[in-house]
Amino acid sequence: MAITTSTGPADSGIAVPQIGDLLRTPDDLEKIPVLKSEFMRKKADIDSRLREGLKEQLDTTQNGMSTLTEGQKLVQQIRDEMKSIHDLCEQAQSIRQDFPQIDYLAKVHRNFEATKAMQQGLMTFNDDVAEVERLLQDDERDIENQPNLLEAHMKITTLRDFRDEALDQIQRAQDTSFEQTLQDWFQALDGVIDMFDDHVGTICMNLIPLVQRDNPGIIVRLAIVIASEEKNDEKVRALKEAQKDHEDLVSKFTSFTIGPKSIRGYKEKFMKCIESYAQNQFEETRQEFLEDPSKLDKHLKWFFNDLFACKQGMQNLFPKKWKIFRTFVNVYHKLMHDFLLSFVDAEDLLPPNMLAIVHYIEKYYKSMKKLGLSQAELTPHVLDGREGDLVREWRNLIVKALNEWIDRMFNTDRAAFVARSAESLDQDGDGHFRTKTLGDMWRMLREQTLAAGDSDREDVVEGVISAMITALKNRQQQWERLIDEEVSRYKNPTPDLIDTLQPLQDWLVALANDQIACIDDGNPETSLGQLGYLTRFQNDFSSLVSPKYLQQATTEIDSLRNGYVDLSTHCINRFVSLVFSVDFRTTLPEFFTTAKWYPEYAMKRITSTFDDYLNDYSAAVHPSLLDVLIEELCDELLVSYLSAIRNKGVKFRRTDPFAAKFRDDVVAAFEFFQSRDQNSGGAVFNETIKPKWKVVDYLVRLLEADKLGVVAVYEGFKVEFWDLQLSWVESVLRSRDDFERAMVNAVKARAAEVYVERGAETIMGKVK
Repeated sequence: MAITTSTGPADSGIAVPQIGDLLRTPDDLEKIPVLKSEFMRKKADIDSRLREGLKEQLDTTQNGMSTLTEGQKLVQQIRDEMKSIHDLCEQAQSIRQDFPQIDYLAKVHRNFEATKAMQQGLMTFNDDVAEVERLLQDDERDIENQPNLLEAHMKITTLRDFRDEALDQIQRAQDTSFEQTLQDWFQALDGVIDMFDDHVGTICMNLIPLVQRDNPGIIVRLAIVIASEEKNDEKVRALKEAQKDHEDLVSKFTSFTIGPKSIRGYKEKFMKCIESYAQNQFEETRQEFLEDPSKLDKHLKWFFNDLFACKQGMQNLFPKKWKIFRTFVNVYHKLMHDFLLSFVDAEDLLPPNMLAIVHYIEKYYKSMKKLGLSQAELTPHVLDGREGDLVREWRNLIVKALNEWIDRMFNTDRAAFVARSAESLDQDGDGHFRTKTLGDMWRMLREQTLAAGDSDREDVVEGVISAMITALKNRQQQWERLIDEEVSRYKNPTPDLIDTLQPLQDWLVALANDQIACIDDGNPETSLGQLGYLTRFQNDFSSLVSPKYLQQATTEIDSLRNGYVDLSTHCINRFVSLVFSVDFRTTLPEFFTTAKWYPEYAMKRITSTFDDYLNDYSAAVHPSLLDVLIEELCDELLVSYLSAIRNKGVKFRRTDPFAAKFRDDVVAAFEFFQSRDQNSGGAVFNETIKPKWKVVDYLVRLLEADKLGVVAVYEGFKVEFWDLQLSWVESVLRSRDDFERAMVNAVKARAAEVYVERGAETIMGKVK
């Protein structure tokens, strides 16, 4: 058949095949019913889509028509509104023509009223002033009550405002020829104002006595006056701020308005009176204190009486927002602060006065607490926290001498240490190396402690002891830094440095022994069994300080004691590091290399060197440090041994007898350390040294295990030694002759999964 058809529209999503492709053979005619059914189904699908699309188009068209209709309505409404506006504008044109005349008449009316008010005020001004003066004179005859205070204040405020407005108007006028005439006219008011201010000042200066005499009425009247003036001052400030921000509008508002024109500052004067009243009493107290400093608390009893009177009888008489009690507290506290500091800053302050001030601080805050005021609320500190400065004046000489002495001693020791001076070292009765200056230092500390005790003041002694403890801690840190600096020079030793190796090691042993001598209390191995320097030092000052400080000092002494232990261990550690960096600098790189490791006995050479050192220094090292020395040798040897896996040329072949060689090295090391563990009967070796060397077994197992078994060995290793470093494990695996990257990846994957409980650092924490 030659009949064909094309595909449908692209957007229909249905492709219609050509008839020729469907009916290629006669047998395909049997497919016609099926094809017909298929085409009918597709046609129905297309019709459905067309109907849905047509419906959407109709809905969109309908919505658009509705929107257009609404828009037409809005346009019509806008036209109507614009027409209304146009009509209003035409009506306003006729009104605007009459506005200048209306404005002119309004100004004329205002000016007339202002002139009339000004004339009336000027006519009655002198009579009003005389009336105020009469009221004030009546109050002078009853100065304790002043019943006319409020009325006088009201009238005098009105007169003030009128005067200020009149002068303001004449100053803004173009003709100022009458300004002096007005000032002369108002001159009588100045005397009345001064009289009124004197009455107010009298009340302000006697607030506390008035409260103590139970006369609240006059205080309430004063509060009303001050509050009114404060409000007026706020208005003036606000007006000035507004004028400053809107200068262009000021000239448009120049009408006659009576009101405050200047800040009168009655609230500030009130505060100054409170301060002045207290200051007068402080001046009286000053002379009394200079004559008898031992009664400072009695001399200042009025201070707390005033505050108590204010708290009990004044708070409900003043506006709450003033917080009058807090105001008095702030003023009084500042004056107390200045009063005490005036003595502290005086160059001629006598010791009795200084001690009286120091003792008074605690009483002051205790009394203020009774008034409901905590120390945190009282700022600044009444002595600016300088009571410590006063105490330090007693102990400055002692501390200064102490620090200078210890600095000189350390500088001397430093120079001798850097020069490796053998003359600065000595041996005690047991043959242990020691420095010559240690005993001198502790004797000096004892002398200074007794000198501080002669002051009969616990705080002075406590300050001196604190300075001594700090100096001793600094000395520990200085020695540690100096030792590290000198030892670090031997990382790549030159022949000249090697010549100074033994003197340096002698110094390290002597310094380690010094630290033990400081803390060794009656060790049975010592010849005399006497107390250590540190304990004797603590016994010297224990009876001179307070129990509270003694408890604190005991903690500091314990910290010092631990510092001496750490420093002695550090000295031994640095001693051992020198052995490895100098004596074994050519031996360590040969470990695990095929050419050197298998045929030679490097481990035996190392343990033989250990023997030589121990034979030379066993008698010179304090017995308690001998086990530390052996353990440090063990740790450093094991860390260096394990780290040698990164030596150049290390490669473990499956056919090499590396497991047997590892065993020989471990046996050689064990023979040495076991032979040196005679004092404990092998306990130290079995409990401390031997368990650490188990890591070598894991090393061998990592090398021997097949590729799939490496992960299991790593997991067991990690569980037992939680701080095992993954980088070191990778180095071990890379040293295998059958290394594959997949081995490292598998170990890393397992490292991410395995959970280990952290604990104390193990030997593997030192192997990076």
